[in-house]
Amino acid sequence: MKPHSLLARLLLAVGFVAAGLAAPAAASAAPAGADDIGILVVNGRPATENYPFMVYVSGCTGSLIKSNWAVTAKHCPTPSSVRVGSVNRTSGGTVVGVVRGVNHPSIDVKLLQLSSSVAYAPAPIPTSSGAVGTATRIIGWGQTCAPRGCGSSPTVANELDTSIVADSRCGGINGPYEICTNNTNGNAGACYGDSGGPQVRRVNGVWNLIGATSRAGNSSSTCATAPSIYGDLPSIRSWINSQVGGLPA
Repeated sequence: MKPHSLLARLLLAVGFVAAGLAAPAAASAAPAGADDIGILVVNGRPATENYPFMVYVSGCTGSLIKSNWAVTAKHCPTPSSVRVGSVNRTSGGTVVGVVRGVNHPSIDVKLLQLSSSVAYAPAPIPTSSGAVGTATRIIGWGQTCAPRGCGSSPTVANELDTSIVADSRCGGINGPYEICTNNTNGNAGACYGDSGGPQVRRVNGVWNLIGATSRAGNSSSTCATAPSIYGDLPSIRSWINSQVGGLPA
């Protein structure tokens, strides 16, 4: 669990705080009131590597945590299938069915059980997310421009280097179980479509998964105007471990 000093489910009809960062407006299966595919990390860059743990969830983003389990945000709908192992949402990797979703009882985290195992390396979940100041990276298929509904979805996931900041920077945060994540340079961060996507940090040269995108840390519907809130996965690691029948060592 991260130290206590250190985008909960939201209704998409209202904005970041009343609505998660799932993609807004118009096509395939997506969160209620927001059915199209998302756009991407605001003021980030196209993915610099093909993260094998990336999971494309229609309207949202997710991460592979075991060969047959992924994690995303609770406010995202449970899809019929996902694409695993590619930063391109339209090609590469493996498309696999989803058997069911398992919601965490209190924070904005959902586990997705896949219909079969995939041959990609899952992201390990460490025992601690890290202290304030820890360097992290966020990745997702979310909006690349800040105002809600301002652009279309990119094909390739974007990434942004950021850091953990004090919980006081985020309003309405559940300190022990959520991470307040800096909006780099005051104008870069997660956006609609990034919901459920990974926040990772390097541990001995390996990307470790510490967070799942939940919502903005303020009431604005414009992205990256404040730090974002992520579900703290290390803090619920024992719950995840029990649900998936044991995480990889």
